[in-house]
Amino acid sequence: MVRNFRPDPIRADLINSLFELALHAPSAGFSQGWAFVVVTEHELKKKIGELQGELDYYASSRFHKFVSEAPVLVVACISEKIYHDRYREPDKLNEDGTEIEWPTPYWFFDIGCACMLIFLAAVNKGLAAAFTGVFRVDQMKQLLGIPNHFHPVGVLSLGYAAADVKSSSLKRGRRPIKEVVHYEHW
Repeated sequence: MVRNFRPDPIRADLINSLFELALHAPSAGFSQGWAFVVVTEHELKKKIGELQGELDYYASSRFHKFVSEAPVLVVACISEKIYHDRYREPDKLNEDGTEIEWPTPYWFFDIGCACMLIFLAAVNKGLAAAFTGVFRVDQMKQLLGIPNHFHPVGVLSLGYAAADVKSSSLKRGRRPIKEVVHYEHW
């Protein structure tokens, strides 16, 4: 995660190549219930930064205005409805004709995978990225005209990295692999 970007613009073909890869993310039942709103217009980025609490939290504490000042913002959205619609199709119904139960809301896993592919592709192409979760969901939907059945999950800030203030959370270090990976059983 980078929390400061140079103002250099990003070519449209480079941005499109990130989405070409993101569309290969896994999705339950090949539902593909994701959608992305790409924002490059300065005033709109500023409004998104305000909704994301940029001035109240990030810029006022220790970080730069890495939402509003990033050259490109991507608002990642997911539609639970698309998943339910897909799993009501004949090839996905239970034997009794009902939709499966959803012990895990896989749509959130799927949009996370798509976002991770965008992050990895961005870094691979010399860009940097940051993520902030959307807490003001209704306001973001209204601002960007997002359809009701889509849920804006987060904002990806994309650009070329500038000198950055590292998060104090990094001092914690990574957990040792032996605490994270368990073979055969826990």
